[in-house]
Amino acid sequence: MAQKLTEEQVKVLQLSQKVIGEVKKVIIGKDETIIKVLLSILAGGHILLEDIPGVGKTTMALALSKALSLDYKRLQFTPDVLPTDVTGFTIYNKATGEFEFKQGAAMTNLFLADEINRTSSKTQSALLEIMEEGKVTVDGTTYKMPDPYIVIATQNPIGSIGTQSLPESQMDRFIVRLSMGYPSVENEVEMLKSKHNQVTVDSVRSVVTAEELVDARRIVEEIYVSNEVFDYIVRLADATRNNQYLKLGLSPRGSIALLKMTKATSLLKGRDYVTPDDVIYTFKDVVSHRIILNSKARLNGLNSDLILKNIIESVPVPRLSGKVVV
Repeated sequence: MAQKLTEEQVKVLQLSQKVIGEVKKVIIGKDETIIKVLLSILAGGHILLEDIPGVGKTTMALALSKALSLDYKRLQFTPDVLPTDVTGFTIYNKATGEFEFKQGAAMTNLFLADEINRTSSKTQSALLEIMEEGKVTVDGTTYKMPDPYIVIATQNPIGSIGTQSLPESQMDRFIVRLSMGYPSVENEVEMLKSKHNQVTVDSVRSVVTAEELVDARRIVEEIYVSNEVFDYIVRLADATRNNQYLKLGLSPRGSIALLKMTKATSLLKGRDYVTPDDVIYTFKDVVSHRIILNSKARLNGLNSDLILKNIIESVPVPRLSGKVVV
């Protein structure tokens, strides 16, 4: 089944490895998180980082923006942030006698929405509409977002006072939910040494242009997927919808997100086709924030990780035939 990678695919693989290498200069010991964030970007999705403060979420976003040569903006979400702060607004210019559009913070290539759960639902909705449609309408005029357009949103799972949880329909717009977590003792020692030696985000080089990233997304989208893998993804999705411990399973949008992530995974693993292992590799990251546990799960002491692990184990893994289709 395997075919030799095309020149375009090889180029994407090499550029991806360069990006990972640059980000690893400032994010130590979190290689898998870096890889999965890059996979999400290659898959054309937005990322939700749910983690405690101080583990490097902002540094990772800034390092990625530099390595990918992307315009970058960050907005700290608080209860007083307005939708117009995100989308922009029109203002009357006395000198010209015309209304002018003032861009909001979200008008950029890579937008870091810091602690998105600490702002109002109205402001959250303004951003999430932009994420879904790739454009914003202000006073009847539509403005297209830059291409590529990536949102990395963060939220702190500790301390819910003053927060506004994202509803399920909005959580579904993030292709993955990831967590960085505390570094190991060894990695934290290395981190302290790098800080002591003044290794900063300024050391990250631009190794990919925005245009190359757009091309890379197109190439990832063209990765081959067998009928067996299509069927496997749907059977996994169906298993979440009929699980006795879940009151909300994976949506069709979630199935599409899983397919996109598996395509990116296969290319970064040096293959031009998707395998069931690629599906399993990203399954939890794509699905965990899209499901809702019922009271039976809580009474039995189950969490989403355990339930998804059981689903992976219960759905038979297909064997691939020689036939591949787009």
